[in-house]
Amino acid sequence: MIIVGVDGSASARAAVEWAVNDAFRMRLPLRIVHAVDRDSYQIGRYPLPDASDRLLRDGDRVLGEAEALARERQPTVEVETHNIEGRPAVVLREQAKDATELVVGSRGLGGFADALLGSVSMHVAGHVHCPVVVVHGDLRRVHGEVVAGVDDSAECEPALAYAFEQAKLRGSALRVVHAWQLPVHAFAPEAAVDMDEVRTAQHQLVRDRVAALSKDYPEVRVIEEALSAHPVDALTDASERADLLVVGSHGRGALGSMLMGSVSRGVLHHARCPVAVVRA
Repeated sequence: MIIVGVDGSASARAAVEWAVNDAFRMRLPLRIVHAVDRDSYQIGRYPLPDASDRLLRDGDRVLGEAEALARERQPTVEVETHNIEGRPAVVLREQAKDATELVVGSRGLGGFADALLGSVSMHVAGHVHCPVVVVHGDLRRVHGEVVAGVDDSAECEPALAYAFEQAKLRGSALRVVHAWQLPVHAFAPEAAVDMDEVRTAQHQLVRDRVAALSKDYPEVRVIEEALSAHPVDALTDASERADLLVVGSHGRGALGSMLMGSVSRGVLHHARCPVAVVRA
């Protein structure tokens, strides 16, 4: 099942379109979820008496509009709606336990108008174990390309596998990007660095990553790139011509199970297309 969170924002509408199209491609049902968050209406000595009923009605309206949009886009997809009490991030985390994929908008109705990424989308992308797709509110024309970021760790393999599957479902090419930077000690005067050897090694890394999966996806055309650049910059540039950018989340460190890596966070903030975060 694919789950999408909605709140009536333009970003959430784009998320519904994305989710129902993916549900159609993957032949899965779609669950549309709205969180009824009462916290902000229960502050102070005199809470609004009809706030609860109004919030439920607003949630039903938001869900009705989202369901109508989903059925308009893909009439054959099975759709259900849930109006659930709780904070949005917590509700979506619980719902994601049953999900093949969770889809959210990049920004909700709250927060600063110029924020690039909402707190809910950032939270679920860092905590949820199924793939999380964060969709901006401006779905653009189709480019026919999925981009996957890879590095020298085994943790990127689930993200690459997800990217191959998405490319297959869409009939798209897959661009595999590995951005590398020389370590600081390589710039020391006494260090002798053979740049041709470094470039060869980085290109081989990409080839090895691709070879392990491409045999299972012979229909997917793969474009391999190994660039000397910061990963966030390289992936953000690649997102300009992509329909989807896929990154892994290593979850390293003392809070590894709850936090994304710096590259995943940077890409979520700066990418120009929907981003899928796939946990290792």
